[in-house]
Amino acid sequence: MERVTAATTQAQLRLDDLDAEQAAAVRAPRGPVCVLAGAGTGKTRTITHRIAHLVSAGHVRADQVLSVTFTARAAGELRNRLRALGLSGEAGQVQARTFHAAALRQLKYFWPQVVGDVPWRLIDGKFPIVAQAAGRAGLPTDTDSLRDLISEIEWAKGSLIAPEDYAGEVGRRHRDVPYEAKKVSAVYTYYEALKNTPDGLLLDFDDLLLHTAAALEDYSSVAEEFRGRYRCFVVDEYQDVTPLQQRVLDAWLGDRDDLTVVGDANQTIYSFTGASPSFLLDFSRRFPEATVVRLERDYRSTPQVVSLANRVIGAARGRIAGTRLQLIGQRPDGPEPAFAEYDDEPAEAAAVAKAVAKLLGKGVPAAEIAILYRINAQSEVYEQALTEAGIPYQVRGGEGFFQRPEVRQAVSALRTAANRDDLPDARGAKLVTLVRAALAGVGLTKEEPVGVQAREKWASLVALVALTEELAEAEPELDLSGLLRELAARAEARHPPTVQGVTLASLHAAKGLEWDAVFLVGLADGTMPIQHVLGPDSTVSDEAALEEERRLLYVGVTRAREHLQLSWALARSAGGRKVRRRSRFLIGLVPDDSPASRIATHTTERPSGPKRVHPTCRICGRPLLNTQATMLGRCSRCPADVDTGLLEALREWRKEKADELKVPHFVVFSDTTLTAIAEQRPADDRALVAIPGIGAKKLQTYGADVLAVVRSKTAGQK
Repeated sequence: MERVTAATTQAQLRLDDLDAEQAAAVRAPRGPVCVLAGAGTGKTRTITHRIAHLVSAGHVRADQVLSVTFTARAAGELRNRLRALGLSGEAGQVQARTFHAAALRQLKYFWPQVVGDVPWRLIDGKFPIVAQAAGRAGLPTDTDSLRDLISEIEWAKGSLIAPEDYAGEVGRRHRDVPYEAKKVSAVYTYYEALKNTPDGLLLDFDDLLLHTAAALEDYSSVAEEFRGRYRCFVVDEYQDVTPLQQRVLDAWLGDRDDLTVVGDANQTIYSFTGASPSFLLDFSRRFPEATVVRLERDYRSTPQVVSLANRVIGAARGRIAGTRLQLIGQRPDGPEPAFAEYDDEPAEAAAVAKAVAKLLGKGVPAAEIAILYRINAQSEVYEQALTEAGIPYQVRGGEGFFQRPEVRQAVSALRTAANRDDLPDARGAKLVTLVRAALAGVGLTKEEPVGVQAREKWASLVALVALTEELAEAEPELDLSGLLRELAARAEARHPPTVQGVTLASLHAAKGLEWDAVFLVGLADGTMPIQHVLGPDSTVSDEAALEEERRLLYVGVTRAREHLQLSWALARSAGGRKVRRRSRFLIGLVPDDSPASRIATHTTERPSGPKRVHPTCRICGRPLLNTQATMLGRCSRCPADVDTGLLEALREWRKEKADELKVPHFVVFSDTTLTAIAEQRPADDRALVAIPGIGAKKLQTYGADVLAVVRSKTAGQK
């Protein structure tokens, strides 16, 4: 205990370096604490210092603390920070793990007590079993189909939905499913049955959580032993917990409340996996005596980036938006975020590659630059553009890394080594040495080779060794078999290690990461937000899904420390029809003096045809250069001619209609659209649809009512 006391005394002295809100979270009394932490506000530092404070104050022993998060990388970062405070890395210290790693450790220990001598094995990946199940159910077994089915099974298990209840639940929740719900339910049923083999049970990662929760819920001796071992719990990224993970946490806690949670509901972007921010939002309701602290000082990004992030999330609606944090930039000023519009995706990619080269020339490291997009399929054009520019890159969150020939050969070599009868028990540093030796046979050398292709292959092998070092440090008992399981899981999850070069990643894969320079690309309606949350005429079909798309853009913006560019293209292919429009999330964000400020009209003209016609002011005829002006149909210099009586009548009609449909008022029409109607006073359908924001669907749904309101108010004025 001497070492812990000395280290945590040092941590106490460091509290002077924390800001007032961080210090309040650290010093909060033992018991339920909720830290609402915005992007870049120092949440990891805060929670590690809180743990150190609790230990040094004698509230809990270090080995009685279990801190959990969602990724191996985040857990590793927690351990590194705790190690610096003398609280991790040895027996008798704080445990920092992912939910699944913690459950695996506990299940290995308690299995004999609750199941007996029934053997079990953690499966390396679901693909083979799901393929068998899909075949039995008469569904396709190609890679993309299997990945969709795996996602549905994982969502169902994470949401605590049994196979027999799946079809009913997806119908009740209006979930978009890849195949007929009953067919997917059959695959789920077969999958669970196939895991019961004559040689024992096969468990997936969700099973680890289910069995751990059941052991604690059903066996009082197990619960008593566990709760005597761990007394204090810390959960990071609490907005991302699934009902299954919350069930495990509840089983860990029992009737206790020594719990600290950290999260930001406005960074909830994984609802498709079953994650729910409701546990974070309802924390104070469950624990009325909880201490709640808001961290809003952003130490990551420049004030210019922070300002844009606040404006992106400031437009959010719904319950989650009520918890939004107003970030306050703490860094010196930097460049304003840039906006750019391009004719087509290849032009956009080429321009981004050129901008990346310019940053590299200014000394920004390639590893500190990221190109982020909504879906993985968008990476191809950027991979090509960067390759043509001679700029090294890595694709994060895509299949690329684990599908590279040298990586497949490396994994094969490791499997061969694992099957040797004379394999030594290699763990920790010895495991790293063993991996280096195995990879030497497939091209790993001490020195970097010459030649672009040779260097790329060498970098992949070096990345595998670096990943092994990271995992061995995080899990000292990891052996070669465990490493192969981790590599298989990462390949299935499309989670590659870090390779030096510009990062290409989806916005989901970028969560939790940060770079000096970020390019947010492909920000066109139908991609951001994604098409499936929009109707055929681009009206919103799923308001909750639309808000999650907005939060995804917010996450992307907050990944940038200093340089940020947002761009979009009007066509997919070079010379294609320019039918796209910039993302609706950019409304009001593009500065009037930006070259990208003009609103592109929806046109089907070929490039060889007439030039695109920009909207003009209906009063003076000048071009309209910003979104608000385009919506109203007049520039800011021309006087408004709003009929206040009509505007009030329209608002009253909107309220009645929204109440009738049980939807928010803005779903019917925005305030700007109502103002435009009250100014322009349309007399027929043609004049009504000429107002931006009123498409064919809204005309059909509300047109007759709106025109009736206009006629009733204007008739008395004649």
